[in-house]
Amino acid sequence: MTTFQGPAIILVKPQLSENIGTAARAMLNCGLTDLRLVAPRETWLQDRAFAAASGADRVLLGARVFDTTAEAIADLRRVWATTARNRFMVKPVDTPRTAAGAMRAAAAEGLAAGVLFGPERTGLENDDVALADTVLTVPVNPDYSSLNLAQCVLLVAYEWFQAGVTEGPKPMTKGAEPPAPKEKLVGFFEHLERELDECGFLRVVEKRPTMVRNIRNMFQRAHLTGQEIQTLHGIVHELVTYRRRKAEGEG
Repeated sequence: MTTFQGPAIILVKPQLSENIGTAARAMLNCGLTDLRLVAPRETWLQDRAFAAASGADRVLLGARVFDTTAEAIADLRRVWATTARNRFMVKPVDTPRTAAGAMRAAAAEGLAAGVLFGPERTGLENDDVALADTVLTVPVNPDYSSLNLAQCVLLVAYEWFQAGVTEGPKPMTKGAEPPAPKEKLVGFFEHLERELDECGFLRVVEKRPTMVRNIRNMFQRAHLTGQEIQTLHGIVHELVTYRRRKAEGEG
């Protein structure tokens, strides 16, 4: 069976095994096989999932399970978050078609990409969206924009598949260093947030979640390379060291 190098499909806290099965079916229709599940129910891999997959068993059996979204995207360098709601975050917005071209370009450079899909009833949480580089929104009838999980997966997967038929990939600038894996970016976020907590910048408890998401979104938009992240770690370290030395000298 023919499959293709393509984006990971990441289902965050899926509720029904049937929906996981139909999502797997939609993926394999378009040659995608990298299915990742974040905190699914313990009973997700059951007969109803296989029945709904209608033969896409290899996708279900190959699915990887993670406890958190950050762990599920750790090895990825470009991540899209599907949402139909305004999250009041400053992020680029793609449709499935424009995202497909960007995913093809990333694949041409050997950069792993993925798409986040939220729970069927509530969608992604803001903290999940903040981990993505780009928001992905499906432009449908604004008076009725309700899509089920498998429909969303199929729309994204189909546009990705068709992009490979209708246009070639657009490579990055020659010699440019690719964006760092999300694992490194999240590591920097955690380092920075620890120090911001320590110095009191995030002291207002009720405002902290929004402030953290805004800071993360700001750095996400920069598509930081591994070297740039190392530089930022060094900057934070030196600032902290200077503050502590100054405090000791004054004491």
